[in-house]
Amino acid sequence: MTALAGPTADAFWAVSLRRWNAVCWVLFAAMAVGLAAMDRPGGSRYGALALLGCVALCYALLDRFPGHPLVRPHVYLSVLVLALGGLAYLRSSYAALFMVTLPHYWMFGRTPRASMGFLGLATAATLAGSWYRQGWSPEFFGETVVSTLIVVAVGVLIGLWAHAVVAQSTERARLIVELERAQAELSEAHQRQGAADERERMARDIHDTLAQGFASIVVLAEAARAGLGSDPARSGRQLRSIESTARENLAEARELVASAQQHGGTAAGSVARTLRRILDRFAEDTGLTVAADLTDVGCDQQTRIALLRCTQESLANVRKHAHASTVGVVLARRPYGVELEVTDDGTGFVPEESTGFGLDGMRKRLAELGGRLTVTSSVGDGTRVLAVIPLETPEDGGVQRDKGSGGTG
Repeated sequence: MTALAGPTADAFWAVSLRRWNAVCWVLFAAMAVGLAAMDRPGGSRYGALALLGCVALCYALLDRFPGHPLVRPHVYLSVLVLALGGLAYLRSSYAALFMVTLPHYWMFGRTPRASMGFLGLATAATLAGSWYRQGWSPEFFGETVVSTLIVVAVGVLIGLWAHAVVAQSTERARLIVELERAQAELSEAHQRQGAADERERMARDIHDTLAQGFASIVVLAEAARAGLGSDPARSGRQLRSIESTARENLAEARELVASAQQHGGTAAGSVARTLRRILDRFAEDTGLTVAADLTDVGCDQQTRIALLRCTQESLANVRKHAHASTVGVVLARRPYGVELEVTDDGTGFVPEESTGFGLDGMRKRLAELGGRLTVTSSVGDGTRVLAVIPLETPEDGGVQRDKGSGGTG
């Protein structure tokens, strides 16, 4: 059995030792008085007092100076073993000293093996001193051997029980420390993951809104600069589009800041009207024909933002890659949720070979809401982007609809 270590065991033995100190000093004093007043005069009395004094002196040094280089716990226990043997030989209160100091073997031995070893030596020394004095007499067997073995057996049982209790307490303390450490590490991991998720969300929002708006502003500014001399009226319209786009980007930036503090709740404003403004601006900037069928769907803020961002990203892809002439947008309420479909008659592409950030960002945004994104396209056949987001509360009848087709810019 290994040594008990750690703060729990140390604290247990320290408290036990402090409590037993007071008892020991009272009993040491009582034994000294008893030897001086009641024992027979002569050398045996002084020898017994000398042995008791050696034990008390070593105990006092060990208690007062725990780190003393000469009087260590095992040195004290060795002196105690010799003193018990001497007192048993002198027949002077050895039984009282044995019982008084019985807990010391467990306090100072610190391990069951060491404690049992010193206790066995003390038992052997006591019996040897008594035998040397009494011989193989009935008194020796009937009183000394039996009583000593009973006391030792009780002491062993109590000591082993105390060590088992301390071992369990130490193990529980270790497990609690490990659990607290694991909880702290888990909390830090959750915080890091939350910060990473928030950074990813902000990156998607910036990509889907501000970055797309700035790209549109750059394209309009280049077109306006090129047409200043040849077509001032068209350049003026483009400058107005730049101003409108910049204002919309400013509103989007404010919405990003507000959405960081907004979780759930019914979104303010109509999704259909917001999409209508986006599509009108897109048609004006690109000159494409936009056909829209938009149902005014009631939804929370996160769903609203996801629908707007998916529309903006899809339109940005059409602007940059599709070379289309017509774009169709359908927003509808289905029994399983809300559905957004964006189609174009452009050149198409192979979805499996797409490596852009936009589609992946849309998929992650929809996945956070329990939705999905389906992209259907092939080279030369246009593209269909379908976003589906589940809604918890079914819509009632009588929803408003906003139908219309964008004009050719």
